[in-house]
Amino acid sequence: MSRDTVEQPFRVVIPARFGATRLPGKPLIEIGGRPLIAWVWERACASSATEVLIATDHPRIAEACSAFGAEVVMTRADHRSGSERIAEVAEIRGWDAVDIVVNLQGDEPGISPVLIDQVARGLAHHPDAGLSTLACRIEDAASLFDPHIVKVLTDCNGYALYFTRAPVPWHRDEFLRDQTRLPPGVPFLRHIGLYAYHAGFLARYVSWPASPLEQAESLEQLRVLWHGGRIHVSEAKTLPGPGVDTPDDVKRVARWLGVNE
Repeated sequence: MSRDTVEQPFRVVIPARFGATRLPGKPLIEIGGRPLIAWVWERACASSATEVLIATDHPRIAEACSAFGAEVVMTRADHRSGSERIAEVAEIRGWDAVDIVVNLQGDEPGISPVLIDQVARGLAHHPDAGLSTLACRIEDAASLFDPHIVKVLTDCNGYALYFTRAPVPWHRDEFLRDQTRLPPGVPFLRHIGLYAYHAGFLARYVSWPASPLEQAESLEQLRVLWHGGRIHVSEAKTLPGPGVDTPDDVKRVARWLGVNE
């Protein structure tokens, strides 16, 4: 359990599907002799969560997770997102509408337990928000202009205005002259894909149709803003470690963890 505990109890659910497009069977990829999902589960267990569950639709993943001691909830195979899978878990378990659940992606073995606690606390302290998430400062122009890095704009109270793959905010004068450096004094923020929801809000969220903005940017959190919901964004207390999206990431994560592939 991390030192900086959360006042309101929360759970962590790790959605894990077998059929990833770029890396099929990704949760079972071995790093240091252990499946990737085991590293993620261990991070979640080091947080202040009262319960850590792995939600999957595949028996091979369930078997592997049970082998290292994780509690598994079997879910349907037709979910389009981790949020939908977690919503089914909340329904199966009969969680109260006010219960807090953290969505920890199953390919994030470098996430800090401090951040898991922080995102849960962000929601507990902002009950008017539908969900909470995290961001960190962007320090270089290459990251700002990288479409694979999601950027977020917030208002003065930390509520999200927009999420995008585009470079925002756009400094009208400076970027017309030079796009190789960041203008000083501008809050460029990189979104960290860690979410906390109230179970009741999650049930409403998955009932909403996908929005045009969500489909254009391929960012499911835009559905919340489209339908008038609020998202609170806290600046992360520490930077997350690397995640796994490509085969090269497996090597990078192994080095970061200090183990062999």
